[in-house]
Amino acid sequence: MNAELERLEAVIDTSAIARRVELLLPVGVRPRQLSVRTLLTGMLLIAVQARPAHLRRVHQALLALEASDQQRLGILTEWKTGPHLLTYRQVERTFALLTRALAKPTPDGTPSELLSEVLDRLLEASVTVLGEPDSKSYAIDWTDHETWSRPPHKPRAEHPEPSPTDPERPTRDSASASASADDQRCADPEASWGHRRGNHPGQKDEAFYGYYLQAATTVRDEHRPPVPELARRMHLASCDHDPPGAFVPVLQRMTASGIQVADVLADSGYAYRIPKTWALPVRALGANLIVDLHPNDRGPHGTHMGATCANGRLYCPATPTALLDISPLPRGASAEQTAAHDQQCNDLAKYKLSPITRHDHDGYHRAICPAAQGKIRCPLRPASITLPYDHPTILTPPEHPPACCQQQTITVPPTVNAKTAQKHDYPSPEHRHSYNRRTGAERTFSTIKDPATNDTSRGWCRITGLTGIALLTATVLIARNLRIHDAFTARQAENERRAAHGLPPKHRKRRRQTTADLITAAHAPP
Repeated sequence: MNAELERLEAVIDTSAIARRVELLLPVGVRPRQLSVRTLLTGMLLIAVQARPAHLRRVHQALLALEASDQQRLGILTEWKTGPHLLTYRQVERTFALLTRALAKPTPDGTPSELLSEVLDRLLEASVTVLGEPDSKSYAIDWTDHETWSRPPHKPRAEHPEPSPTDPERPTRDSASASASADDQRCADPEASWGHRRGNHPGQKDEAFYGYYLQAATTVRDEHRPPVPELARRMHLASCDHDPPGAFVPVLQRMTASGIQVADVLADSGYAYRIPKTWALPVRALGANLIVDLHPNDRGPHGTHMGATCANGRLYCPATPTALLDISPLPRGASAEQTAAHDQQCNDLAKYKLSPITRHDHDGYHRAICPAAQGKIRCPLRPASITLPYDHPTILTPPEHPPACCQQQTITVPPTVNAKTAQKHDYPSPEHRHSYNRRTGAERTFSTIKDPATNDTSRGWCRITGLTGIALLTATVLIARNLRIHDAFTARQAENERRAAHGLPPKHRKRRRQTTADLITAAHAPP
């Protein structure tokens, strides 16, 4: 048995799902030749070999194994008529029984509890076999996952598809879950219309028919060395269901299994949701949110006991408006622009009401006035006037001081900045450097959509139905974890070898071409 096959079987055995699922399948008069464990092994084989997820290729991968492995896995068995080799119909039959056992009795576009458990155990088993990274931070994102099925001829006008950036985006109800006559003619009734957006120049937004795939990727902790970015959890659901709200149960199952979640990094697509569907449940798990705020959520938004609510923090009522309206640092900013932006963020932090207590079990904490803390000079705090003049000075305090100016500390309930509060001040340099780790989620999806390896674009999988697609997608993420871990281990070994010889670590080649590079190349002599 080769090492790769041994590692794949170790993942399946560590997950301990093959035996459990096998007990759920019906028992016929004649025992099935293909077991669930062998079927999962074949699915992982084609994923590692970067082949399309077709059952025909699963059959071919199993037949390509050595004779000893075929006999051990039950691919080649002894019948009354002599040796019998596994047929394609047996692969198709076992896969149909497997998906039927894991699917919901009434499909609604979301995975069943049993399917979710199977997906969690498979991905967690790959992390266990490879070695759990020394990190408690996870980058989360979603991407389009187009189905092989063609969409219905006419989309239902009575149930238009809402935008995925809508914070009040509703979920599928009983009325919209009932399939219309056009949906009955669709080979994949669980799929629905979704929206995908590209950031590349010239790439336009478009609608697609399929599912939203989400993944939680392990990234390094703050101020810690890099770790292999392994996909630890996934979720696949119809586009009718809001992705952020659907991923909260996945994080809850992670913490319930003993996995500590310290930092959760997500883009504005998650941060823009209403607090009860994303921010509040994630904070209840003890996790710190590090998100990019939506443009509609930036800047001042209301007050609490007189203090200004802005960018997830409370600030002095006399804070200059120009500081409250600071935007994130634009991409490609020069060193001078970066230094000026960081200085503005440092000036804004001096007006912040800093927390002085931890959040209690109800989500409450206390914050102190910046003048009482000695960060600014304010006439309402006589002791602060003795501070040096390099501290900001409040020249025109409020005529009728609010509670935050009359008290040294105030109580902040969880309803204040419930949507925008996060670990670091937004958009401070600390937040920018910490949020840069979120690109690990982008790399996860780019590696499973790479034409050179596993390209999960339409046609990669010709299975319809959420259960079958989710199982095959999980095998791709496991194969991707194996590649990422092997590449990370080889890179670390190379750096150690170079360090032993007094050489600096090897840097990756710069592949990005700028506009200046293109202009220079255009005017270069032939």
